[in-house]
Amino acid sequence: MEKTLVIIKPCAVQRGLIGEVIHRFERKGLQLCGMKMMQLTDEILIEHYAHLAQQSFFKRIKDSMMITPVIVCCWKGLDAVRIVHAMAGKTNGREAAFGTIRGDFSMSVQENIIHTSDSVENANEELARFFKEDEIFEFEQNGLNFLYANDEI
Repeated sequence: MEKTLVIIKPCAVQRGLIGEVIHRFERKGLQLCGMKMMQLTDEILIEHYAHLAQQSFFKRIKDSMMITPVIVCCWKGLDAVRIVHAMAGKTNGREAAFGTIRGDFSMSVQENIIHTSDSVENANEELARFFKEDEIFEFEQNGLNFLYANDEI
């Protein structure tokens, strides 16, 4: 099964949406394998958003992501990267479909509630960036036979 990263951004922390975001992934049937609150720094944001470092809006991203601590989560499930990314919705909350996290809770391209990994490779890199090995837990999830067909797991 795949693991993927979700960052619950400062805008969601400020708006009291942490529980709602986590609840959606739990209801979908994903397994929470790691979670912590942390204050992001310039260094980690420069590494995490290196692909955007030359963009004119990069300072806005960094400033926004350091307003409050964030919640970083590791979620696990079949096709977890694709599922979590789809549940987030389009980056611009005004364009995200209703029913997605951004479509239901965001009106902004920046203050868009969560970051999600967009590929298995990026998920692996991002999880290693935000979690130590002993902060991600492996345990049997009760009820897997009610989430997946017996030939899927």
